[in-house]
Amino acid sequence: MDAMTSRFQRHDVSAVERLYAEDYIQHNPGIPQGRDALQGLVEALSPSVCYEPGLIVAEGDLVAIHGRIRGWTEEPQVVVGIFRVEGSELVEHWDVLQNEVPATAGVAGLSMFDPGEGGKHT
Repeated sequence: MDAMTSRFQRHDVSAVERLYAEDYIQHNPGIPQGRDALQGLVEALSPSVCYEPGLIVAEGDLVAIHGRIRGWTEEPQVVVGIFRVEGSELVEHWDVLQNEVPATAGVAGLSMFDPGEGGKHT
């Protein structure tokens, strides 16, 4: 949680060195490899980029966070980020991003993201 909110809410470049392994592995093909590249990405973020965390699931050395990011692309996106953790560092990351569709446009009429969802499944 700290990694995502530090990067995409507070735009805190120092959090990358504090939370990510030096040889951090990134599986998103649109983001360069390594911690230094990630620091550059955070430095270049527009002030309009903001992340809202939701549901968090953890098992073993893996943590998944379901959230919404605004300002990254033209449309808000719902994202699932999966991190592999060693000790206190994030060492590997996978993600899936999808443009958010308003609940009223979906067949089921349900929201893709509810900021309060994390507290519902404790």
